Amino acid sequence: MLPKKLKPYHLDKSNLIRIGPKKDGGYVIDKRVIDNTDIIITCGLNDDWEFEKDFINKNKNSRVEAYDHTVDSKFWLKRLKKDLISFLKLKKNTPNKIIDIFKYLGYLSFFRGKNKHYIKKIVSQKEDENKQVTLSEAIGNNNNILLKIDIEGDEFKILSEIDENIDRINLLIIEFHNLCLPQNLKQVENFIENTVLKNIHINANNYEMIDENGIPQVIEMTFINPKRFEIKNEITKRSYPIEGLDFKNHKSGPEIKLKFNE
Repeated sequence: MLPKKLKPYHLDKSNLIRIGPKKDGGYVIDKRVIDNTDIIITCGLNDDWEFEKDFINKNKNSRVEAYDHTVDSKFWLKRLKKDLISFLKLKKNTPNKIIDIFKYLGYLSFFRGKNKHYIKKIVSQKEDENKQVTLSEAIGNNNNILLKIDIEGDEFKILSEIDENIDRINLLIIEFHNLCLPQNLKQVENFIENTVLKNIHINANNYEMIDENGIPQVIEMTFINPKRFEIKNEITKRSYPIEGLDFKNHKSGPEIKLKFNE
């Protein structure tokens, strides 16, 4: 079971909207944030920008700045080779899977003009000026920010910087990894207890499983800034996942129903 502190504050379901696909890469947010957001700062990109693309379709005045040091020319070449082998082995044999082979062209199309991808790693302290950037530097002078973080465990290193920039942030989407480690789960609890931001949604990523104590390895959480958007001081009685909003990250994997300590 998850600690009670991780249970979200209540929002009417009419305020919640899923942005992105009904699979991995889609997230539930408060729809009030959409028209009030100037920029999405994405920490961790990989080969999935469907959330960002969907969001911008809903707010065409917004833009994206993404940071991921792993998505470079070597990344795309390796992906292409793997996809071509799968195609030759007839593992990529549907129209959507065949189109996916050429995703690099979609990357070039999306990350041009106002949308930028920086091949830099988000870190707490820089050791390499050319290859690394702190979260505060990525945020810079931007305002009305939707901050999205999925950096495979390094999120714990930058939690303190989030609150240092709280007055610029509308909404935070963050994935917490390796929660089977008690120290990581404790850090999530401490963050929730100390941050100004309010948790409004939680989901378990079913690409990873739960441990013997019922703790998911990876959870996705959405936090809103109550200084900018009104929210009742009321913990929800809602069950998770939410039907019609939450979908399995891994389509063929088992659904993870969240349970909280009382």
